[in-house]
Parts: sequence; structure tokens; C-alpha cells
Amino acid sequence: MLFALFFGAGNLIFPTMLGQSAGTNFWPANIGFLITGVGLPTLGVIALGFSGKDDLQSLASRVHPVFGLVFTTVLYLAIGPLFAIPRTGNVSFEIGVKPFLSADEYTLAAAIFSIIFFGITCFFSLNPARIVDIVGKVLTPIKLTFISILVIVGLLYPLGGFQQPLEKYSTHALFNGFQEGYLTMDALAAFVFGIIVINAIRSRGATSRRQIVTVCVKAACIAAVILSVIYVALSYISASTVTAFGYLENGGQILARMSSYYFGTSGGIFLGLMITIACLTTSIGLITSCASYFHKLLPRFSYKKLVVGLCIFSAVIANIGLNELITISVPVLTIIYPLAIVLMFLTFCHSLFKGERLVYQGSMLLVFIISLADGLKATPFHLAALDEFLGSYLPMYTIGLGWVLPAIIGALGGYVISRVRKDSSLVNS
Repeated sequence: MLFALFFGAGNLIFPTMLGQSAGTNFWPANIGFLITGVGLPTLGVIALGFSGKDDLQSLASRVHPVFGLVFTTVLYLAIGPLFAIPRTGNVSFEIGVKPFLSADEYTLAAAIFSIIFFGITCFFSLNPARIVDIVGKVLTPIKLTFISILVIVGLLYPLGGFQQPLEKYSTHALFNGFQEGYLTMDALAAFVFGIIVINAIRSRGATSRRQIVTVCVKAACIAAVILSVIYVALSYISASTVTAFGYLENGGQILARMSSYYFGTSGGIFLGLMITIACLTTSIGLITSCASYFHKLLPRFSYKKLVVGLCIFSAVIANIGLNELITISVPVLTIIYPLAIVLMFLTFCHSLFKGERLVYQGSMLLVFIISLADGLKATPFHLAALDEFLGSYLPMYTIGLGWVLPAIIGALGGYVISRVRKDSSLVNS
């Protein structure tokens, strides 16, 4: 179930695009992608179980209650109705339906497809108790079968050799792959899907924290292995397509061309089914999770009304277009991803610094400042002077990891201040 929830729209198109773009730098780029696309989501699920908290807001409130509310709400909006949920419908249409249409049919067809896609999502999401069985036992085997066929054929009959990497991956391929993994949004979704997993574990009789953590680790590791194999395989077979197809705009186009090449017209249908099933599973999981959270936040709105509302809103946003949706999401993810990563690691280290709030606050504050400056680079509000200054004096800023050192400094500073305060209070008493 956990693998199926994670493996949605972005998990097909981004590793595929990565392979074509990285070319001969395939391995370092993929290692970076696997760190953020697999490693961090795995840690996120385990961290939630390890923390003993029932939801993300209570975990994030270790920083401050206001931060817990704001961060959790922004995260749910990002992986929910603003970006990730609409993307599931958008990708399904652009890969599974659009190739069979003429240009003048796109608008109407997209609207009809969105209604059908999110209608199905709505139907399953209104029965959340069945999501484990529906997703884990029915949709996952179908999806894995579709993906395996394409990967095996692609490995047996490669389209050509690896080409020189595009400029982005000609240097710092590992770090660029690291940032590319942000776009899957899985490290953010881990906090949400982790709740579903923990509730499923409890419903099957687990009561102690040790039992929950143990099963969380097993589930997360199984999902991680499957995701890693598929990501590397998709990236590998797409890296060999440049000779045959040239460089394409996005991973969806690469997948469509590969399927058509290997399977003809039936390849398009095959790919469409694969994409739609992958996206439906993720869409159902996200709608269920977002509706549950916002119902808890706003009790006057019932769970069922929120499900319907989120599905309608997502259906509208899905018609914006895949490339546009990705472009809009980049600065937001660049800002909140480092915060989520640092929260994970602080959760594991919680007992080492005895849960001192200043440790959380010092680290998160500095990380937010740096990630905000980094995120603004992809917007019209880009501050060139600030960017140049940080690039000159802050290690790893130019490769998107400028927040690492401030995270450590903030945590250490917070710990020192908290200890000084405690020592002062003891002296005064």
C-alpha cells in the first residue's frame, strides 16, 4: 500500500526525464535522485512512527504551535489541491488521452477526463476504511505488472547508447539529481502517508510504540526497494532514447514515445492504463489524507463535503497544464523541502538534546531564511544581490544545499542557549 501511495504521477515522469537529461552522468544523477526521492520519504514514514505522534501538526509543534499549524497547512496544500492532486489528473490526461486527440479537441476532452478521473477518486475516497485493501491488494499488482512489462522490453531492446548530459547535469550531477527528487513531493507526502500506515498498523492489533516503529520500518524499506528499482530502471531505459527521439520536453512525452515505439497503438493504451492507475492510487491517498486533516482543522465542514470539494477544485486546477504546474510548484518546494528534511533529522535526534524547543527553533529559523532566498530564484522576486552574496560566502548554496550548515549552526546555537538559560536559573534559585 505504501509503495502504491507514493508511486504516482511524478514518480513516473521525473526519473524518466532525469535519465534523458543526465546521459553519461546517469549514475551520480540517479544517486542524488534516490536520496530525496526514496531515502527521505522512507525516513519520513519512520520518523513519524518513531516520534510517537499521531499527526504531522503535533510533530511540527515541537518547533512552536503556530509553526506546527502553518507548516502542516502549507504542506497539505502543496501535496494536496494546489499541486500534487491536480498533477495526478493532469499527467493521466496528457499521457493517456492527449496523444490520441487533435489540438482542437484538447480543452473539452481535458475537462471531461478531469470529471471522470476525480469522480472515481471521489468515490473511493468517500470510503476511506477500504483504502488499504483497494490500493494494496488490487491496484498495486495491476500497476506493477504494467510497469514491469515496459521496463523489461526497454532493457532487452535499448534504443541507443547514452549521450552527453545536458548542461544542467554536466557538472554537479549528483546535487542536481538531489534537487530533482524534490519534485516528486514524496518526502512531504511521507508525513501524510505515514499516518495512514500507522493507523493501518494499529487497526491490525499493534499497540506499543516499538511494534508500530518495527512495522513502519519494514513497510518503508519494502516500499523503498521497489521504488529504487523502478526509478533506476525507468531512468536507464529513457537514457537510451535520445538517439531515437531527441531531447523531449518532459518525462510524459518520453514514456509515450517509448510505448508507441515498442508496442505501436496498443502501447499508447498500455501506457495510459499504467499512468492512470498509478495516479489514481496517489490521488485517492492524498484526497483522503487532506480531507481528514482539514476536517480536523475545520470541524464544521464534514469529511464527505471536503472530499467532494477537494475533488472539484483539483479537477479545475488539473487543466492548467503539466509544464505550467511543475513550474509553479518549484519555488514552493524549494522553500519547504529543507524544513521537512531538517524536521525529520531533529525528530530522530530528539532524545539527544532532550527535546529542547530552542534547538528546533534555531535550526528551522536559519533554514527557512536560506531556503526562502533559494526559492525566490525561480520567481520574479529574485534578489540577485542577496543570491550573489550567499553564493560567495555560504558553502553549497550554489548547488541548492546552502541550508545544511545553517541548520547545524542553528541547532547547536539553540542547544547552547537553552543550556545557559537552565544553568542561570539554577544559579539564581
